[in-house]
Amino acid sequence: MLPLGTKAPDFSLPDADGNCVALKDFQGASALLVMFLCNHCPYVKYVAYTVAKLASEYQNKGVSIVAINSNDVERYPADSPALMKEEIKRIGYTFPYLVDETQEVAKSYRAACTPDFYVFDKDQKLVYHGRLDGSMPGNNVPTTGEELRAALDAALAGKPTPADQKNSMGCNIKWKPGNEPDYFG
Repeated sequence: MLPLGTKAPDFSLPDADGNCVALKDFQGASALLVMFLCNHCPYVKYVAYTVAKLASEYQNKGVSIVAINSNDVERYPADSPALMKEEIKRIGYTFPYLVDETQEVAKSYRAACTPDFYVFDKDQKLVYHGRLDGSMPGNNVPTTGEELRAALDAALAGKPTPADQKNSMGCNIKWKPGNEPDYFG
């Protein structure tokens, strides 16, 4: 896990249309939410509409939000940029959805699964790395986003985030063969 207090690892990635988005674009935000998502993962599909609703709400509160897809699109074509564009429209994502073709950004964040959530404070220091809430496919827990909301509210208020940060559960990032990081497995 990326240690709390770590400065947000830098990135400069294309969105699904090829427009470059960089960490520096979010300088001065009250808080920053970085999410690792993809299109095909059943865990992401289960929470996608809740993520879209939460994102819209918190963007209105001054949180900058970005999602990154680091999956190997050759082996998982459902995660291709063309289908990411369709997903943005279908779900109603209001944030940049970026392509991490080399998977180096996922490695720098020590991302392991989709969905995976990172909250950074106004100084872009990590204050939360965890799950959206306790919901997952098949457990009948409603998707509220309560744990991520608590972290975002604390970051916006300049207060400590909840100490109990539970790891995200989901599908492993689909690493390109031979590109698996040392923390994978």
